[in-house]
Amino acid sequence: METEETSTEASVDADTGLKTLVVNYIGDTLNGPEDITVDMAVQVFAAEFPEFLFAVAEENFLRGYEQALTDVQTHEEQLANQTTE
Repeated sequence: METEETSTEASVDADTGLKTLVVNYIGDTLNGPEDITVDMAVQVFAAEFPEFLFAVAEENFLRGYEQALTDVQTHEEQLANQTTE
């Protein structure tokens, strides 16, 4: 059985100035391998900048909740249309 690489296991390409800065910082902080992964970045941000991750998680939660409400409303409308036909 093959294992698929998740987005957190993917290496980060330092193709912008900010990414270069962050990748170098993470590499220095973790004394890790040359390939820095998204998971490593999350670990460092969680330890050193949790407010940033909290803001991202909060926004993600709210968007997901809003989408769920929209999906429920759409489903209820479809059910109502089916019963009136």
